[in-house]
Amino acid sequence: MIIAICIVVLLLSFGFHLFFLMQYVVTKDTRQLRRFVNTAISNIVIAGGVTILVLFRPDLIRSIDVDMLLWMITGAIMVMMVTIKVTIVRNIMQRAKDPAFFHYNYFGKKILDPGVVKPGEVMVFMLTMPFFLLAGAYFVARIVNWALKI
Repeated sequence: MIIAICIVVLLLSFGFHLFFLMQYVVTKDTRQLRRFVNTAISNIVIAGGVTILVLFRPDLIRSIDVDMLLWMITGAIMVMMVTIKVTIVRNIMQRAKDPAFFHYNYFGKKILDPGVVKPGEVMVFMLTMPFFLLAGAYFVARIVNWALKI
């Protein structure tokens, strides 16, 4: 059980690592870069701990319920992808309400400027779509399969 928890923590940390990388690419904020480096260090430490644990206790690997572990991992991936998408949409909505990003035309209609949606955000939104769909489909299919067995 401990090895499964360590693997899930490692994969969550890896997911946050990718999230902070995407955030750094989009915002060019040094805080995101610092978070990216910190998650890289935590990934190395966790992976080293799992490796040492497995070397001394190989029987822990045999006791892993792979189906449950895979279900938890895909659920975590799905939640991370939804979080990324919600963050992007929230940022776009905030910029759409900011007077610096819109003007009114002659007829009083609100016209949004092209700067409301950044190309990096569109790229991240589209690149995370396949991961969200695959992980979400597996996660939901496992829930439906479990519900039908009851």
